Amino acid sequence: MRTVLIAAAVITASTLSSSGREPQANPTNPDARLLAGAIDIHVHATPDDRPRSVDAIEVARLAHARGMRAIVLKNHYESTAGIAFLVRKVVPDMQVFAGIDLNLTVGGMNPAAVEHMTKVSGGWGRMVWMSTFDAENQVRYSKENRPFVRVAQNGALLPEAKSVIGVIAKHGLVLATGHTSPAEALLLLEEGRRAGARSMVVTHAMNAPVLMTVEQMQQAARLGAFIEFVGGSMRDSDADARVTRFANAIHAIGPASCILSSDLGQANNPVPPDGFGAFLSALRAKGISEADITRMSKENPARILGLQ
Repeated sequence: MRTVLIAAAVITASTLSSSGREPQANPTNPDARLLAGAIDIHVHATPDDRPRSVDAIEVARLAHARGMRAIVLKNHYESTAGIAFLVRKVVPDMQVFAGIDLNLTVGGMNPAAVEHMTKVSGGWGRMVWMSTFDAENQVRYSKENRPFVRVAQNGALLPEAKSVIGVIAKHGLVLATGHTSPAEALLLLEEGRRAGARSMVVTHAMNAPVLMTVEQMQQAARLGAFIEFVGGSMRDSDADARVTRFANAIHAIGPASCILSSDLGQANNPVPPDGFGAFLSALRAKGISEADITRMSKENPARILGLQ
């Protein structure tokens, strides 16, 4: 009974923004046409262990107000499946999905954690990110001296990584490569293809600490993976140059093998729907056609999430 009351209190409190006001739609949003029907597979929100710009209910309401079709909630340290279930009850007209990120807090390469996510009420868990902040590649890139999650050694995947991929394939989940190195990511994709994984995504392939080359992204695409390009904030000083690099890579890889998302929710950045819309407009300004943006922001993510 106590658990039910606590959950109800959280839902009630979360219907308001941090300012005490309900989130409002922005009818003058110049990116509205591109954003309508879009799906963002990379959204951060509270509850979390760090400040975020919105909570999970707020971001679902904002996405719905902007005419988006679906979002995937991501947390680096725990499954978002339970949150997605509750958010759908409060915002029933928005398709909200979830995932699990295999960092140390869930046991790293832990197939039991993935299996558990599939059993959470609603069954909205879709994505499995290999380790991000605790990935060996991330820890070494950041020059940190702390425990990490390893997926491969001496050029071969570890048995526990293969076990995780087996669970992903069994349940038709999405294998996302997280912050693993390009070489590790390609090993994961090769195993995913061998095991029969339905969908695979190279997580923000051009961002640190992944930093895939165009040739490596093309190789990943040949293995059947979608290459994810995340917009982040268009307010950053390097945003124009970053979008130019993304546009060039998309031309080289082909929109049929690419997915666009926001990777937003950070406290000082635009809220995810608005930042995502700005990213889509920035790509359009770089010569990416509206048809290709539709393919990458609507059709391809719908395919990996099993939406018709």
